[in-house]
Amino acid sequence: MKNVLQLLRLLFMEIEITLRPLKLNDIDDEYCNWYENNDGHLNYFSGSGKIFNRDILLRDFESSIPDENYFHYLISEKSGARIGNIKIGPVDNKNKTSDLVCLIGNRSFIGKGIGSRAIAIASELAFKKHDIRRLHGGMHANNLSSIRAYTKAGWFIEGTFKGYYLLNGVATDRVCVACLNPSYFSIKTDANN
Repeated sequence: MKNVLQLLRLLFMEIEITLRPLKLNDIDDEYCNWYENNDGHLNYFSGSGKIFNRDILLRDFESSIPDENYFHYLISEKSGARIGNIKIGPVDNKNKTSDLVCLIGNRSFIGKGIGSRAIAIASELAFKKHDIRRLHGGMHANNLSSIRAYTKAGWFIEGTFKGYYLLNGVATDRVCVACLNPSYFSIKTDANN
């Protein structure tokens, strides 16, 4: 019985992750392959239906550098394996608000709770390093794993936009999530929020 418990602990051991600023040379073949949807992983990734390729990824990254309205981070495992990315932005500097998007691109790391941990770390970065008051995002209502990742990271469901997306010609709701910087908002801790 003891060996079984040890094996289970090893199997479900938390993978240690770090976030670091994305660099231009990170956008290589492996990185670009994360945006290929051969397995259906990205079915809900872009609400606009935008297609990503190397040229678009490089252009988007390079154009965001000078204006500091976007902050890109690479999610890596302690051993150096690259897992995915986080994009904070566009930042509304007047109101100190921003979107935050997470992609677990390396399919070997899907379903291991990394998305929620990366979102939590990135939220802290947005609050402490970039002085964001309020983070928000939205996703297809069918994208339950994404909704779970954000809410597990301390975000809350703020509302639903009925029929917001057209997914293969079918109206689909958008679930809106948010996270508030406790330095700017008093957060209630009781069950009657």
